[in-house]
Amino acid sequence: MDNLLTLGGDDWQTEFDASLQQQAVDALENGQVIYFPKLCFELSDLERHLSAPRYVDPKRKNIHWDPIKNKLGGTLCSWEDRQYLEQLFKRYTSQTERLICHLLPSYEPHLTLGRTSLRPVEAKGRRSSAKKDDTRLHVDAFPATPMAKKRILRVFSNTNHEGQPRVWHIGEPFQQVAEQFFPKTRAPFLGSQFLLNTLNITKSPRSVYDHYMLQIHDKMKLNRQYQQTCEKMQVKFPPGSTWIVYTDAVSHAVLSGQHLMEQTFYLPFNKMQHIDLAPQSILQKLAKRELLL
Repeated sequence: MDNLLTLGGDDWQTEFDASLQQQAVDALENGQVIYFPKLCFELSDLERHLSAPRYVDPKRKNIHWDPIKNKLGGTLCSWEDRQYLEQLFKRYTSQTERLICHLLPSYEPHLTLGRTSLRPVEAKGRRSSAKKDDTRLHVDAFPATPMAKKRILRVFSNTNHEGQPRVWHIGEPFQQVAEQFFPKTRAPFLGSQFLLNTLNITKSPRSVYDHYMLQIHDKMKLNRQYQQTCEKMQVKFPPGSTWIVYTDAVSHAVLSGQHLMEQTFYLPFNKMQHIDLAPQSILQKLAKRELLL
């Protein structure tokens, strides 16, 4: 399985030539992970202290920041210390935006910012239920946050200071995942997406596409035989490394690791260079109908 495109560079302001930019877009849209083994995001001693697991709200699995609302959540830090966490998040957002702008300039005018998160808790053994067990292969889909026409592009940086890698499994291409699990899904009940939104269960009306993606996410995680027998590749991302991936199309599982920064970006799928490779396009072709009305 050829899942990684490894690139050099240890500076967040690295300039990339046009041929490498095109190679990066092609790799991402074909379901590969872009991997920078030496692109390090440094934390100060104070930031490491404030990102210790004891400061994470027990009801959450990470500390997060909404750059649009300028709102910090998931932390038990004092109000005095929150300003330092906000500065950390703003710095990571700024550096990942710069990286995306330089590496993927065709995306830059169309991207919107999602949450920034700090994940100080050990991933192994963190699960609360099978559906929330991220050590099982899955593609990202969220019950409360419909994506509809948006792709989920994420930048990750391993900030572990004890030499611990972030260990992933990367699974089969989305086309194979969809061909296996889409036939097992059920169509939504008429009007259900608007009822869910009216009851504030979802933040916006759930598209039919999101309905199917959520079922695929759940069915992947709940199928033990699939988890054990499907083709997958283990990747160890060491401390000081960074990687970029479309998590709504790349089947992945987080086996272990502690201390991670992550930035989410959203891209309209019709702004991709290879629109037919988007999960929206693949599911609509399998469904033989429009799923994004």
